[in-house]
This record gives sequence, structure tokens and C-alpha cells, in this order.
Amino acid sequence: MPLACCIADFTISIAQPAAPPKSYTCYQIDKKINIDGKLNEGAWKKAEWTSAFVDIEGDKKPSPLQETRVKMLWDKEFLYIATVIEEEHIWAYQDKKDQIVYLENDFEVFIDPDGDTENYYELEINAINNTFDLFLPKTYRRGGKAQLKWDIQNLKSAVTIDGTLNDSKDKDKRWTLEIAIPFESLSTDQVKAIIPENSAEWRINFSRVNWQHAIGDDGKYSRKRNPETHKLIPEYNWVWSPQGMINMHYPEYWGYLHFSTKKPGRIKTDDTVQNN
Repeated sequence: MPLACCIADFTISIAQPAAPPKSYTCYQIDKKINIDGKLNEGAWKKAEWTSAFVDIEGDKKPSPLQETRVKMLWDKEFLYIATVIEEEHIWAYQDKKDQIVYLENDFEVFIDPDGDTENYYELEINAINNTFDLFLPKTYRRGGKAQLKWDIQNLKSAVTIDGTLNDSKDKDKRWTLEIAIPFESLSTDQVKAIIPENSAEWRINFSRVNWQHAIGDDGKYSRKRNPETHKLIPEYNWVWSPQGMINMHYPEYWGYLHFSTKKPGRIKTDDTVQNN
């Protein structure tokens, strides 16, 4: 089970982050984004991409084999997230809500609205737009237990594929994911939603789980196993802001998300390191 994801946290000692957390300025828009996975609105074209994802451990490991980038926008109701995921083999079979989608390739969002490293949210989505979301009142290492029955109410997401899904006979190019997360839905019965204003600062990070694959006699994809031990070969974990270890559940190492009421395209987004 990948330590980078949601269910377990076996890290005992606190490692230092691979680098200072990255930073992204998210600009406000006036018109709603149509969530169709196409990113054809003018606002998306003006929004800046983040830097390309790196290994979760940072410079300790080689750069990712395939590129992933993210861009963000917001209005008074939603945080909009778009990502383009380069992938030569696009496959996904888990199609039931709240299946643990990181057991196949996926894209993940981690959000801590008040930046206190508690009461944070996780969303996982695969290439067929199946979702798995959860709430954590505190990190696993501090005794937190994932609330798997919690859902992001009124979540909107869509995927488009440049290639052929679950077809092992060819090579694909990429899948594009578009997400709208309602601010009001980042809440529980005990935790109130935080609606951002100009200059608000949240903590956020993104992870891409990517498995080496095998192809069966029926042409179906599966996770690759070591031929000698028959154990699964560990997954790649590629992230926006590196954690310094294979564990996403250190919110203090996530990137900084800065909200601005300025319009996208007027000022270049800062995706450099933040020296906080």
C-alpha cells in the first residue's frame, strides 16, 4: 500500500522537506468555468502552469518519466484545478465511488485551508473520472483516522483523453482533468468552511501515483510484479512540491496557495520556492 496516499502512515521520524515549499498565485475569474475536461476557456489560457512535477523525495530520486503540470483559478464559489497528465498507457478499471483509486494510476489533491496541518482534505481521481475523497482531522502520525464516508458535496470533475483508454495495443499521449471544488463543501459537522478572500493563503499539494504495468494475455493492464518475489513493484509518486519522503501526510511541507482578486494573465504567477 503506497505510503504517499491516504490509508497508512508508517513514517516514524520527522524528515526534513526536500526543498522550501513551492508557491502559486491563484487569480479570480468572473465567469464560471464549464467543467468538461477541455480547458478551452480564455481564463484557463491566461492562467499560468505550475512547474513540472518532481519525485516526492525531491532530488534524491530521478525526475519523473512523464510530465504533469497544474493550473488553478477561483471565484466566490469554487476552486478550479486543471491538470494535464502525459501518459503513454492510459488505463483505469476502478469505477465505483470511493474505491481506493491509487491502487491504479491516479491524480490527487491535498488541501489544508487554514494551514494548521489539521482538518485537511484529500481527493483522488483516475482516468475514468472515478473519485475517492476523505477528511482527516489530524495526521496519521498524530493519531488521525481517515473519515472515508466524508464526501466533497457538489464536486464537479471531467476527463478528456488523448489516446485510447484501456487499449494496450497502442501508445497514448495524455489525459486532461478539470475539477471544481466548492469552498462550502470543504467542511464537516465540526469544521466550518473557509471562504477565501484576497491575499488568503492555503496549503495545497498535488500527487500523481503512477505504477509500472504488465499486460495480460487478454490485453488487460495490471500492476507489475517482481518476477522473482512476485511482490508488486513500488509505484512512482510524482508531486508538485516535494515532501522529502514517501509520505504526503505532512501538510507542513505542502505548497502555498495564494488567492488574488486580480484577473489571470496580468501578472505572472510565482511558482518559485517560498521562504516561509
